[in-house]
This record gives sequence, structure tokens and C-alpha cells, in this order.
Amino acid sequence: MQSIMRIVQFLKTWTLPVAMGTGALLYALFALTPCLDAAGDRLAPWFDTLLPTFMFLVLFVTFCKVDFHKMRPVWWHLWVSLLNVLFVGVITALIVGFRLKGDTLVLMESLLMCVIAPCATAAAVVTQKLGGSLEEITTYTFISNFVCAALVPLCFPMVEQQDDVPFWAAFCRILYQVVAVLVMPMLLAYVVKHRLKRFHRWVVSIRDLSFYLWSCSLMIVTGVTVRNIVHAQASSLLLAAIAILGLVVCVVQFSVGRYVGRRCGCEMEAGQALGQKNTAFAIWMAYAFLTPLSSVGPGCYILWQNIINSAEIWRKMKDER
Repeated sequence: MQSIMRIVQFLKTWTLPVAMGTGALLYALFALTPCLDAAGDRLAPWFDTLLPTFMFLVLFVTFCKVDFHKMRPVWWHLWVSLLNVLFVGVITALIVGFRLKGDTLVLMESLLMCVIAPCATAAAVVTQKLGGSLEEITTYTFISNFVCAALVPLCFPMVEQQDDVPFWAAFCRILYQVVAVLVMPMLLAYVVKHRLKRFHRWVVSIRDLSFYLWSCSLMIVTGVTVRNIVHAQASSLLLAAIAILGLVVCVVQFSVGRYVGRRCGCEMEAGQALGQKNTAFAIWMAYAFLTPLSSVGPGCYILWQNIINSAEIWRKMKDER
């Protein structure tokens, strides 16, 4: 019994690396075992559908626990949102203005995915551990999802232009899918919280439900990323460049967010808001709408942002001691 409890405690402590490792191992199992290769091909479309479903559920459960009456926009929300739009606009302008192709386009698309993704729902957990305002970061998470839902349909048809698909047709198709994954779970959570109170109590009573749903989506995301790397016709130099520039973008976003927040008296909240991204959603968007290899960018971003988060939490605990 004690050994089982130790295993459970280990899984709770190391959920993130266990989920990522499981996703990579499952992909390797199906890809490298001849008798399972055909089954993997048949299951791939099913997993592609399952990923946005998990993201929908994570957001729904998270916002079921939010007190909407305490959500108030503050000034740093505006500045961080404008910075996010600026970063997205600069990268999109570079892609369109220079008409990038090939490896350079993949590299820039990877960076675009690292900045256009909305604030992660897990940012509220990290911010609370660091002593920041839970209500302010939760409000920004809500705002950033709407900002992302507006930016993605505008930018992606320009980045991945298709001669046989008009801009507005691509805009409407992408808008529909993004709104279904990002906006609908928030609206549904609001309705459930105020109209279906018994069901709402049942949802919020399940401890860490959103965390474990997020872990499942992370497992699928890791498998998808590994698959895209294995099947990519790309050089090791390109993959290394994506990983290194992903680190640079991660550090820049955390640093700029903290700088802006320092001016508004909310350094911790603004840093997490601009730096910590919903990478699962970014990977799904890259795979669904752009070059699949561009999902490597947010795949590496997962590692970089969690290293920064771990360092911040360690420093906070050291200061408290």
C-alpha cells in the first residue's frame, strides 16, 4: 500500500515531465513497432480531434471556478495586450513583407505561435504561488483568449496564403474553430455557474480536474510534436534554431512583461501574463492551420517557460526562508 502511495505522490509531483514522456513513448511505440504502425495511422485523426476537445474541457473547468464578479480590468491588462498585438504584428509583417518561404518561413511561423498564443490557464496557479493577484491574472487570461481569437483569423490567412481559398473564406473557417475552442468554454462556464448550479457544484468538487485534463492534453501535444519532428524534412540546424529562438522569445516576453508590470505596481502578474502561454493551443493551431513543423516552436516553449517558472518559484521560496 505504501509503495502505491509513493507512486501516486511521484506522479502528482512530476505530472508535467511524466505526461510529456508518456506522449513521446506512446508515439515511439506505435511508430517503431511494425504491427502497430497501421493502428497508429488510423488513430492519428482521432487524436487530432481529441486535442481541441481536451483544451475546451480544461478552459471550461477552469472558468467554472472563477468568481466572475471579481474580474475587473486594470491598466496593465491594456499595456500587456497592446504589447502582445505588437509582437504578433511585427512577425506577421516580416513574413508578409519579405514573402518568406521554406525554412525561414517555418522558423518565423514557430516564433509567431510562441507570441500569438493566449495566456495559459496555469499562469494563475504560478502567479498565486509567487504571491501575485489571482483575480488580475485570471481576468487577463479571459481577455487574452478574446485577443487571440481576433488575431488568429486575421494573421493566418496572410501567413499561409492559398490561391484557391479567398482571405475571408479562410478567416471565417479559422474564426469558427478558434471561437469553438477558446470562447465557447468560457461562455458555457458562465451559463453553468449561474443557471445549472447542481452540475456546477459537481464540476468544482472534483479536485485538480482541470490540472489532470491539461496533463492529458500535454501528453497528446507531445506525441504530435514528436511526430512532426520525426516526419519533417528538416535539418538539425533548423530544429536547433527553432529551439534557441524559442528560448529568446520566452525570455523577452517574461522580461518585457515584468518591466511593464513594474511601472504599474504588478510586476509578477504582468510577467506571467505575457510570458506564460497556452502552448497546447499553439501547437494545435500550428498543426491545423500552418506548417506542421512550426509546432516545434511552442513545443520547445513548454520547456523554457516551465524552467523559468521553476526558477521563480525556487527564488520565492528561498526569499521566504
